[in-house]
Amino acid sequence: MFGDLFEEDFSFISNNHFGKGKKSKPRDSEPPPPRDFTNLSGIKNQGGTCYLNSLLQTLLFTPEFREALFSLGPEELGSLDDSSKPDAKVRIIPLQLQRLFAQLLLLDQQAASTTDLTESFGWNSHEEMRQHDVQELNRILFSALETSLVGTSGRDLIKRLYHGIVVNQIVCKECKNISERQEDFLDLTVAVKGVAGLEEALWNMYVEEEYFENENLYRCGACDKLVEASKSAKLRKLPPFLTISLLRFNFDFEKCERYKETSCYTFPIQINLRPFCEQTEMDDSEYMYELFSVIIHKGGCYGGHYHVYIRDVDELGNWQLQEEEDRLIEDTALRDNENAKEVENPLAVLKGILSEEESKQIPVDQLGQKLLEKKGMSWNKKYRKQYGALRKYLQNHPHIFQFSPDENKVGLKEKHKLLFKSDSQGQGLQSPPQKNDVQWNSEKKPARLRDSSGCHWFDLNDSKVQPIKEMDIEKQFQGKESAYMLFYRKSQLKRPPEARGNPRYQVPEHLLNEMNAANTELQKKRAEWDSANNGIDLHLHLSSCYKFHNGALHPSLTWKEGVVDLTIDRRKTLGDLRQSVFQMLESWEGDMILSIAKPLPAGLHLYQILDGDELTLDGIGLADGADVFVWNGKEVGGTKVMTGADHEPVVINVLRLAEYNEGGKGQHFTESQHVFSCSTKLGDLRRALAPSGGIILKNGSGPDKEAKNWEVFLEEDMKETVKGVGLMDGCSVLILDSHDQSFVNMSSGNLTAFTYDISWLQVKNFCRTQDEEKHVKITATVETVMSDIKMKAIREFQLEEELANDSCLRPVSGNGKLLSPVPEDYTVKEAELKMGSLLGLCHGKAPTSTQLFLYFIVGSDQNASPEMEIVVEETASVKEGFLKIPIWWFKSSSHKKHGENTQDQVNGMTCKMDALQVSPAGDSPEYIYTDMDLCYAGSIEIAGEASLEDLKMQAMTLLCCQEQIVPLPSFLRAWTVDSKRPAKLLRNNKQQLNDYKLGARVEICIEPLQKEEHLGPHELLLRVQMGIPGERDYYDSTDLVWDISKECTTWALRQQVASHCCLPVDKIEIAKYFPERFEWLPISSWTQQISKRKRKKKQESLQSAPYHLKDGDIIGVKNLLLDDTKDFSTVRDDVGKEKQRQLVLQKKKSRQAERLQDHVFSEEKLNIKHRKPEVALSINVGVFR
Repeated sequence: MFGDLFEEDFSFISNNHFGKGKKSKPRDSEPPPPRDFTNLSGIKNQGGTCYLNSLLQTLLFTPEFREALFSLGPEELGSLDDSSKPDAKVRIIPLQLQRLFAQLLLLDQQAASTTDLTESFGWNSHEEMRQHDVQELNRILFSALETSLVGTSGRDLIKRLYHGIVVNQIVCKECKNISERQEDFLDLTVAVKGVAGLEEALWNMYVEEEYFENENLYRCGACDKLVEASKSAKLRKLPPFLTISLLRFNFDFEKCERYKETSCYTFPIQINLRPFCEQTEMDDSEYMYELFSVIIHKGGCYGGHYHVYIRDVDELGNWQLQEEEDRLIEDTALRDNENAKEVENPLAVLKGILSEEESKQIPVDQLGQKLLEKKGMSWNKKYRKQYGALRKYLQNHPHIFQFSPDENKVGLKEKHKLLFKSDSQGQGLQSPPQKNDVQWNSEKKPARLRDSSGCHWFDLNDSKVQPIKEMDIEKQFQGKESAYMLFYRKSQLKRPPEARGNPRYQVPEHLLNEMNAANTELQKKRAEWDSANNGIDLHLHLSSCYKFHNGALHPSLTWKEGVVDLTIDRRKTLGDLRQSVFQMLESWEGDMILSIAKPLPAGLHLYQILDGDELTLDGIGLADGADVFVWNGKEVGGTKVMTGADHEPVVINVLRLAEYNEGGKGQHFTESQHVFSCSTKLGDLRRALAPSGGIILKNGSGPDKEAKNWEVFLEEDMKETVKGVGLMDGCSVLILDSHDQSFVNMSSGNLTAFTYDISWLQVKNFCRTQDEEKHVKITATVETVMSDIKMKAIREFQLEEELANDSCLRPVSGNGKLLSPVPEDYTVKEAELKMGSLLGLCHGKAPTSTQLFLYFIVGSDQNASPEMEIVVEETASVKEGFLKIPIWWFKSSSHKKHGENTQDQVNGMTCKMDALQVSPAGDSPEYIYTDMDLCYAGSIEIAGEASLEDLKMQAMTLLCCQEQIVPLPSFLRAWTVDSKRPAKLLRNNKQQLNDYKLGARVEICIEPLQKEEHLGPHELLLRVQMGIPGERDYYDSTDLVWDISKECTTWALRQQVASHCCLPVDKIEIAKYFPERFEWLPISSWTQQISKRKRKKKQESLQSAPYHLKDGDIIGVKNLLLDDTKDFSTVRDDVGKEKQRQLVLQKKKSRQAERLQDHVFSEEKLNIKHRKPEVALSINVGVFR
């Protein structure tokens, strides 16, 4: 009906020093969370499928529809296992719908996925990101189901449940002849504009009569003349389920724009349809209907979000109203008041602490600290034994305590805060400890609380499900968030007693088995995740396997034999850890002390002793991979051990000048390592290293041993410690005896002469330009570049310098074989060449750093076939089944001249006004991006199993991309391309391309970056543009990566932008740019006044209406310190709006001209608006006739 009118709100570790590497714990492997206390499952939003989710939940909570679908077995529908077989007739859509309903009923997860269902519709990723109209979906889905069920016992399922008949009658006033016409309907569409409610709209449609009289007469077929007549419509047949679509969206022909009707429109919970029916003589029960679902649209006509209010007919969910739950808690508290006086209840204590806090929520760790300050005793000592861990206790009282989305902060629910403060005695409501007794698939269900009408209503908002009161429906009568579709069921329809509270009722056996197996697998994954997420690996070093010498602990045997690995939950206490160690070491006698240890270059060193057995391992800072030393706290192997940071051993490289140049290889010094405590005096160090006297010099900068880098320690430095003078592990000191002191200028304290390590390489000529092969020696250092060595060799051989472009250096093995060429940008050190090595100067170019040099043979006989060589790209693949993907290269906006407009961008792409075109329908402008912004680089062929990193590597080999210097794939950002502009940002370089569901016609845009980027799933990429003071223009945009995992609110964005721009948060104004409308939408100021009622409500996410914040959006910033104008628009915006206005005027004039020229058209035809073609919603169904 409205095509893609609506746009969805997107609401979408340590190292081991002993070689025992620990695998990282990726977030992607986290299993889905279980259902919350409502015991109902939501549905995940795929990006723009909230309209689909709302309709699916309505169908699920229509038990008669659900059970009729479940009654169709595999013998009629086929099996999903056979869907890949070419000759099998598998009715995929009803099968996937059955499976989804079973998951929503039985699978213990917070939200189910509709991916399999939408794939059965034939939808791609673009369709899943594009929102459609739910009324249109309702008709198309029913049509697809009817087509899919042809030839089965369910062929009349839709007609049986939803089909009704309307009869239109015209009665002649003279001959009383009745002319009638029947219309079938699956849903009734009623007007909203100018109507007070549903009953008035039905009265206008099916009670009021239209009269043909005066000049407006009716030609009667029986009389064969123009006569007076009356026209009316009645409901001839009522369906068991009545679906009503409200016409909330209209078109203003004066303003030439769509708008949403937000006026008050009432509808009853129960309705009697007798006045609107043709036959009225039956019993009242035949005409009574009850409301059971309300699909709600929030937003305007150009963007919004759907959710649904549903009455739980079968009482499958756990419905709890806060007021009744509070009353039960108060009654229980009064009954147990005497016991509470004897044993203080932590509930009152925690409520008292939280009620005193000014902020709504505080970190859970801070709550534990405040409890310690107030009671003088920690939670673990006072309450843990009886009530369990603090966090678990808070989670078991969701009716009192409210967690933040990331569960790191906790606060008191507002009602409890007010009740606590109003208590004249200053004592909170006390309640005995309770446990969350919501049991999944258990016969013992929690007590169900009912409101006065006995109806259970829930708000199902994508993944979120929460109970509501029936009176909450009245809030959806009007406003931007209002009812859009109504679903009524006949009051006569009664449910069997065995269906009440039984989600397994009528579910086929094979689906029950599948869900049971899936629940078992989910429980297993959650246990594994909990263990992996909270388990830490500790390395226990046993003192019996160590000895102390040279200032540190060293294993008596090997590192591996002296270390015992222990995995333990970080939530356990130090006492639990000590007990586990005792159990592992049954032969241990005497005291056991656990100390934090750290492997240093000198050996193992001990730090603080772990104390406080009641503290958790996480609380004392014991991290994953930590090293713990187990000993008696005094000595190891009879030697006293000094612990702490003040006694850390330091390994120092001691250099002495050599008496002669050994072997002529440039080694002018001898080197040895010595270990000293960091508290050792420098004078003691000198006496140890130079007992006969001498000078100590420190290498002041870098590893180079050049003369300018050495500084002399003066006599007054001898009283300082090793740590005090800056000597650390790996530092070098030079010891000069008395006869070497001529190298030192004592006045400046510097070394006067010290040569660099110089040696040579051999190069052999294999170019065969002369009769004999020659050898030359080329002087080089480890830092000499191979291209310089090649040029020196060419000159020594007296060859033509043009040979440099078609030659390379190849190492020669001991048996004379030429090895792989060395890249010319490598140094001797990077090429891993030893000084004195033999290289061959050969024809051919050396491979680059992104290429491989391979040997291969042709044929099966390795001995007879000659060995051949080839250079290939590292990204080359021999797999079949390639995807051919066009690659576009994005030219950064930083290359533009100053003053050129930069805000007309979508996802960083400049929108050229010259490219503004009008579609054939002439409805709205269309933006086409020129080659000025996207440069076509070529196409690549790559397998679907390849990763995003492979795609980037292959894209780097294209000619256009090679002009840019890109060191690694992580320096590239990849977008899908839609309508010649970036659309969706692709994250996670390791993810396979198939996982993105790119589709066969996908195009990719590559954007080069100045630094590496690894965007997480909760990080949003924004383009920030600072306004130029005094001008209606902006500087070039800069990228801002914002973590929205905790919150995506206005205040959080303002803080992030202010920090990014290095400005005070109260001195900026920000706005989001909508280039298709040439408009800036200010993001509400943090100083604006809001009512107390709104303050209680949770802040809306910026990913919802009206901002719809997504990757690549442009955020304009005004610096109020320099520019007090809050107008974000530019001259380019004025020009664009003017062009749009001219287009609207032209269309209006053209319509008026058409009306004057053609008087034959009726008024209804004249009102037909000409719109550009919209993307129609469709569901692909096979042929089963």
